Amino acid sequence: MNKKRKETVKKSYRSRRTTAVFWICLVLVLLPFAVLGWILFSAARDTHTPVLGNRYKGDLDPAITTEEIKEIDTNVAAADGVESEFSNLATGTLRVYAKVADDATADTAAATAQNIYQIVSQTLDPSVYFTQSDGKKMYDLEIHVYNYNADQDRSADSFVYVIGTKTSSMTDPLYETVSQAKSPELAAKLEQDVADRKAQEAAASASPAATAGTQAAQ
Repeated sequence: MNKKRKETVKKSYRSRRTTAVFWICLVLVLLPFAVLGWILFSAARDTHTPVLGNRYKGDLDPAITTEEIKEIDTNVAAADGVESEFSNLATGTLRVYAKVADDATADTAAATAQNIYQIVSQTLDPSVYFTQSDGKKMYDLEIHVYNYNADQDRSADSFVYVIGTKTSSMTDPLYETVSQAKSPELAAKLEQDVADRKAQEAAASASPAATAGTQAAQ
């Protein structure tokens, strides 16, 4: 009797141990799949969601406020020669856009850009807001002055576009007339190359072989 009881106890113990081993092995097998499934689920859930961060942590201090931008807009709009304007602050750069008269020259646009820089400086001290110090990055400033809007013919020779730039690493602003080529000779050569290529393509498409092929297709 005792022998049968011992055998029953041993079988029961072996059965429980086998069951425990089975479940442990099953968990170990399924665990990687569960982790992978969670990763895929999280990735699918976060699809099209931007990863946000603060690339300017510890920088841009003091910050430019909305009220200060509005003040700049008001003062620039009242400046001589400015017909319309707007400002934009994004990714650490303040951009001020100003439209001047259609017949304004490059010199006039450059003078307007310099005047706008002084107007901005009255609200935002360049040595504070647009100059880095102690390893702290500050804002960049761009001033765009143009005589033609985007819906006008900006390919015309009379089109003028001046950009004044003051990065936080620059001592003084730099003004460039980007509507004029720095090397007129090189610009003329590139334009001629494009014209020659288009003429060759037109001549090739109108060659006798091309014409015969077109007629045969018809």
